[in-house]
Amino acid sequence: MPSKGIALVTGAARGIGKAIALRLADDGFDVAVNDISANSEALAKVVDEIETKGRAGSAHVADVSLDEQVRGMVEQVVETYGRLDVMVANAGIAGIIPVAEMTSDKWDHVMDVNAKGTFLCYKYAGMQMIKQGNGGRIIGASSIYGKQAGGAVNFAYTASKFAIRGLTQAAALEFGPHGITVNAYAPGAIDTDMLAEVATEDNPHQAIIESFKKQSPLGLIGVPADIANMVSFIASKESQFITGTQISVNGGTFFD
Repeated sequence: MPSKGIALVTGAARGIGKAIALRLADDGFDVAVNDISANSEALAKVVDEIETKGRAGSAHVADVSLDEQVRGMVEQVVETYGRLDVMVANAGIAGIIPVAEMTSDKWDHVMDVNAKGTFLCYKYAGMQMIKQGNGGRIIGASSIYGKQAGGAVNFAYTASKFAIRGLTQAAALEFGPHGITVNAYAPGAIDTDMLAEVATEDNPHQAIIESFKKQSPLGLIGVPADIANMVSFIASKESQFITGTQISVNGGTFFD
């Protein structure tokens, strides 16, 4: 089957990013996946899964917080496939750091990965899509905490996700005349490895899950496929009249 286009998904070695990459492969896209070098082995396995689905896949190791690495990553994808049609800037980090323990270095690290990393992905993907002249889809990863602060999150994480909301709107205005839509997904609680990593002895993983279930009128916690399903639509031609939005996928935990 001919390819629907070329997609690049960052932070794709596990969790939401991996689910997005595999769903886009199911949708008919050839998919380039990215993560940091520490996750290169897991990233290679994602490529294997993409190829098992009959689509082309490739791994691109890069730190999204570094300008030259993001630029090089986009260039590699274009050298490999000839173009870039969908950018999913999914890579991000989280953590629970009380304000008294929030050092400038910790703040900068979260902002560099989440906010600057998304900016760089938007920038270089947008420039490439403008050059191609056929439009495109740019998609970022915000959060329920990019709409309303709350819960056990740190100051930097909340600020970084609010930044993605503004960045997405600004990019939609600038790239819109070129037929490029720019949107973000705003997940609520999703049961991933990242959620497990914030568990403590006093607040174990299962207790966190049950707490989030109680916050949803559906009595559910999300799974990575819930986000991948939304991204599938945003990346499609059918989403052509949607841009500048931050779409909630949170089981009703927060109403816009």
